[in-house]
Amino acid sequence: MVTCDEFLALVSSERIMPIIRSDDRDKAVMIGRTLIEVGHRVFEVSLTTADALGVIAELNEVGSARVGAGTVLTAGDAEAARAAGAAFIVTPAVTPSIAAAVDLGLPVLAGALTPTEILSARDAGAAAVKLFPAELGGPAYLAALRAPFPDIPLIPVGGVTLAAGREYLEHGAIAVGVGSPLTGPSSQPLDAAALARRAEDFRRMARGV
Repeated sequence: MVTCDEFLALVSSERIMPIIRSDDRDKAVMIGRTLIEVGHRVFEVSLTTADALGVIAELNEVGSARVGAGTVLTAGDAEAARAAGAAFIVTPAVTPSIAAAVDLGLPVLAGALTPTEILSARDAGAAAVKLFPAELGGPAYLAALRAPFPDIPLIPVGGVTLAAGREYLEHGAIAVGVGSPLTGPSSQPLDAAALARRAEDFRRMARGV
């Protein structure tokens, strides 16, 4: 577990937060292992993943990466994520799990889209706001939000490709969350070598912004 300040510092340094989501437990673990080998130090395992809590627990034993739980909707989800060793939680919206996670001492990346939702997420105790689904407004929408909310850390998630990720970072995102454009299609077998190449491409892009 990390503090909110430590979480923000890590994410701001990494600038890329991979999102693991799979209906195959072994594939999810292999994705996580590959990301750790390439050098990613923070990523999310969605609770929609097969045996997500087990995946989180196993990946915590692999290396020093901070593994968070995503799609955390309820207080029970937050408690289970903490018990599995999740370092932080991610929500898709402003949910009851935010307050529960804050009470448990877990940093929260809370999902929001509109200005009202962004403020609600911050007031609920979120360390940062996951702008989701980001592709609805794109980098221009993120840029428009920076003016009224300069002090709220925003992390776009949803449809973040390599090119879009660069634009989001250039427009003020502290980081971007990346799913299938990095981890690959969930319906296809894992190609670890291709995943490693994509992961390094995203890391190189982030370093260049």
